[in-house]
Amino acid sequence: MIAEAQSARTLTDLNEPQQRAVVLPVTQPPTHGLILAGAGSGKTRVLTTRIAWLLAGGQAGAHEILAVTFTNKAAREMTTRLAAQTAVNVRGLWIGTFHGLCNRLLRLHHREANLPQTFQILDVTDQLAAIKRLMKNLGIDDESYPPRDIQYFINAHKEKGVRADGVETWDGITRRKAEIYAEYEAQCQREGVADFAELLLRAYELLFRHEPLRTHYQQRFRHILVDEFQDTNRLQYGWLKLLAGGGAAMFAVGDDDQSIYAFRGAEVGNMRDFERDFANAQVIRLEQNYRSHGHILAAANALIQHNRERLGKELWTDAGAGEPIRVYEAMGDQDEAGFVAGEARALMEEGSACSQIAVLYRSNAQSRVLEHEFFARGIAYRVYGGLRFFERQEIKHALAYLRLIANPDDDTAFLRVVNFPTRGIGARSLENLQTGARQINASLYAAAASLSGKAAVTVGGFVRLIERLRAETLALSLPEQIEHVIEHSGLAGHYQNEKEGQERLENLDELINAAAVFVASEEVSRAEEAGGALPAFLGYATLESGEHQAGEGEEAVQLMTVHAAKGLEFDVVFITGLEQGLFPHDNAASDARGLEEERRLMYVAITRARRRLYLSSAQTRMLHGQVRYATPSQFLAELPPQSLKLLSRPRSAHANAAFWRAGFAPFQRPPVVVREPADFAPELPGGLKLGMNVRHARFGLGVIIDAKGSGEETSVEVNFGGAGIKWLALAYAKLEPATARN
Repeated sequence: MIAEAQSARTLTDLNEPQQRAVVLPVTQPPTHGLILAGAGSGKTRVLTTRIAWLLAGGQAGAHEILAVTFTNKAAREMTTRLAAQTAVNVRGLWIGTFHGLCNRLLRLHHREANLPQTFQILDVTDQLAAIKRLMKNLGIDDESYPPRDIQYFINAHKEKGVRADGVETWDGITRRKAEIYAEYEAQCQREGVADFAELLLRAYELLFRHEPLRTHYQQRFRHILVDEFQDTNRLQYGWLKLLAGGGAAMFAVGDDDQSIYAFRGAEVGNMRDFERDFANAQVIRLEQNYRSHGHILAAANALIQHNRERLGKELWTDAGAGEPIRVYEAMGDQDEAGFVAGEARALMEEGSACSQIAVLYRSNAQSRVLEHEFFARGIAYRVYGGLRFFERQEIKHALAYLRLIANPDDDTAFLRVVNFPTRGIGARSLENLQTGARQINASLYAAAASLSGKAAVTVGGFVRLIERLRAETLALSLPEQIEHVIEHSGLAGHYQNEKEGQERLENLDELINAAAVFVASEEVSRAEEAGGALPAFLGYATLESGEHQAGEGEEAVQLMTVHAAKGLEFDVVFITGLEQGLFPHDNAASDARGLEEERRLMYVAITRARRRLYLSSAQTRMLHGQVRYATPSQFLAELPPQSLKLLSRPRSAHANAAFWRAGFAPFQRPPVVVREPADFAPELPGGLKLGMNVRHARFGLGVIIDAKGSGEETSVEVNFGGAGIKWLALAYAKLEPATARN
């Protein structure tokens, strides 16, 4: 009776679908559960209550339960909740992340796993250092084979369950990478260390190869529960299937509509495979949302229905329709930032807590304009889960090169980039250089001439690079100077080879934009009188990187990428930069699977809002220091007009008017007339103009949004809608003026 009473108490305040999920019967053969838990539907509560129900009702002992989460924080919260919900001692439960549980398994069976009992775990930084050390010992050129690229290659294969001897090689480069992978494995085995990816792979291999151990854990864990199932990769899912192979009941909670981590290896297809792999599975949809008002959910539902590969559900709430979604089209990115900051200020004056206001953006580079505007208006802000713009590594590197061009005696800047990207300048050479500089009372730059041997060649090469950059940029404008330095210092090439280098390159582009804005400001003429645009801009950058961000624990508006916002919620949310090529991002817009993930990302962004949601775009945005025309994101066209409130007028009497008159009618592919050519737009060869609609034999209808070069060397950038945005040389493109009618 006591157990029954405890079991009944665990179901208090759950809605009917939540209760059905929690009390899935314990049967043989097992009844599996796939819980499709929509945003804000109480999935963590259901998972925790399921465990409490199993324990309180005597359906399972603590030692028979394995629960997998994706963060240590989630694991701790689950354990705390369970301790409060049940009288059973939860210390016997295996609750943790994939890496944490695999580490525990390998510690217990280190001999069978061929590891020392005291094996150490390499974090990402340690792993990279180990790879660099290995490559140096092997005499491998780290410019031809960047260590970060090798790190990504190794981890990507491990996450697919592929050892070095199983790598498919189709050319000399992949063959060499596979050889480095093999040498790295041997080094780790020799030193008794394991990286993060190794923990899971070796734990999988341990169970796969040792039948007695596999049988032991299959018989022990009768209930396996997984949180955030949509984020599992193939190896993680394989490990779970191995453990469940002895007849355990699988209980997977996730939301395929919120699968946004494909770049980390997450495989949304695991959710579709679940029903096939676990035949006796019940699919339960948690669709009642306890977070957002009706208009917000209507927008999320309408948007995500455009994705074809989904299991399907529809969020609803009994909290009422709430306020319509406010949509604002700004003249430019600075106008957009001003609008966001102004609305945030007004909301705070009306009583909204600033910590309950979040500004979301697709790319980290977008934060710079927003940070500047919030600081200028005295609004406390915090960049959540990341660094402020001028604190980011790539920005500091670029500024260090610029500082050396402006002042070669800047030792701090010298030490920052003398060996970045790597030039083979070792710590001993730098120690000798610093000693020599102190002896002659000179800067490191000046003392470089006194070096001899190999150091004279490597450090001297760096000095000559700075001299060359100074000479080449002398007659250039400030934005052109910065663009030239980024390209010819080696920074651009270095980040192009990084796994996530695209984001760093976007930040470097934004630095060029910052310079263009600075040049156009009223202060620049006075700055030039005081010593030139470059020193003035460097001073501005230093001031902007000052301690403007709110301190830990202080009330502040939250600025973050949409990826960083996953799992969070706020009373007020601004989603900015809703333009084609930005959100959805260029990298994904022309790929069906990529576009579906971008749409899921937008779905996540929308469902972060509880009470009020703003969507904003800009007619123009700075790129490479130049103004570019933008077209509204297709996601705006996929939202229900009755849930939207337009705050801005159409951009002109003609431009995009059909789109706005229709109240965000379905996005057309190929596009209808997007913009009439402006009277003041400079004419291009062939009678074309910026903003003109054109036709291409292969790509169809499009609009010219940018141009470069002159005469026969003119190239234009054209937005072809569904076919993407393309640069075309006019001499060969055969573009023809087009109208909406033809």
